[in-house]
Amino acid sequence: MIKQISVFLENDKGRLAALCRCLADAGINMSALSIADTPEYGLVRIVCNEADKAKAALDAAGYRARVTKVTAVAVPNRPGGLAELLETLDEADISVEYGYCFSHQDGNAIFALKVTDAAQAAEAVFAIERAGFQILEEGELD
Repeated sequence: MIKQISVFLENDKGRLAALCRCLADAGINMSALSIADTPEYGLVRIVCNEADKAKAALDAAGYRARVTKVTAVAVPNRPGGLAELLETLDEADISVEYGYCFSHQDGNAIFALKVTDAAQAAEAVFAIERAGFQILEEGELD
């Protein structure tokens, strides 16, 4: 499991740049950034090297941020790699609430996912590892 920062961000010009500058000035290196939007706001999800420090910097700058634990899985970077992971979860009757991929230096794609039912998180990890996928921890993303 890794920590992810979620930030509600108004859809105003320059807000994303300011958020990224805030993290850069705090010495935070982002490994991944995902943005989902509605007409009123965006939901920015960030994987970074120091989630608690990032949250503190964002809080101090007036952003609405929270830390969420998500599962990071190394997925073979080839056609069907992600499908195999998702089929594993489907067979275990585990629903994915959301997820996003990002690259990693060893050639694997990293899929960060959050399961719908928090009580199923441990079950999801067990099913993923049993299928031969590697779960990544915080220090393995640097």
